[in-house]
Amino acid sequence: MSFGEKLKALFSKSRIDEDFYDELTDTLVEGDIGAKSAYLIVEELEKICTKEKISDEADVINHLRNLLLADVKAVDLVPEEGKRSVWMVLGVNGVGKTTSVAKLANYFKNKGLENLVLASADTFRAAAIEQLAMHGEKIGVRVVSHQHGSDPSAVVFDAAEAVASKGPGLVIADTAGRLHNKENLVRELQKIDRICRSKADEGCYKKILVIDATTGQNALRQAEVFNDAVGLDAVIMTKYDSTAKGGVAITIGRELSLPIAYVCTGEKYPDIEKFNPESYINDFLGL
Repeated sequence: MSFGEKLKALFSKSRIDEDFYDELTDTLVEGDIGAKSAYLIVEELEKICTKEKISDEADVINHLRNLLLADVKAVDLVPEEGKRSVWMVLGVNGVGKTTSVAKLANYFKNKGLENLVLASADTFRAAAIEQLAMHGEKIGVRVVSHQHGSDPSAVVFDAAEAVASKGPGLVIADTAGRLHNKENLVRELQKIDRICRSKADEGCYKKILVIDATTGQNALRQAEVFNDAVGLDAVIMTKYDSTAKGGVAITIGRELSLPIAYVCTGEKYPDIEKFNPESYINDFLGL
């Protein structure tokens, strides 16, 4: 059952009283909003509704919508014209990171960006190198890679040099996502981070995290780890087409102030679109 369905069921069986707000808090937590955030959101909602003597379902939902919308952040992530941009794409294995890199590349290629190179900087997994090479071939975008186990920052360096030889453009780097050895991961990312920063024009280096929209609080933990390691600029949500759209974008916005740039809505290359906070909240609430 989606959050919107649970919300409708809650209104059908409860009067707008203290028990209703307690149940609403639980429902928000089940909808992948962190317990602390859920409690604070409902506390604020109860204050508003009590003060304005609101008891109508539509009015309560509208105020809840406005409160949730205030926490959801979006960002327009596009490479700056006439400049060299480097985007480091992060995320744990299994969230669709490498495919998201290919979708981004395909998206900008179709918008007319010609000088575009993918850096296969997840050298830890041989499968990731092969996967990105296959994507590059399918969408007609150059991929720079080294052999399995090589230094990922050297791959990014070479990819940036390849772009630079043709002038302004974009490097999208696919990086390793092994969280079980956090210390090594952080060290490795910080090294790649230095190379990316040195190779991009000022203000044109972005760190983008890919999360699976269906994994809720796990996605929040991942965002915290990567944000602590390198400081993130934006998030891409995959599996956004799932029926149980989670409220993780609300918690990430509220607790980490991180904006969502794109959502992936399917398996095919064109299945990526800019994130729209209004649509997201309306979908979440079942409006």
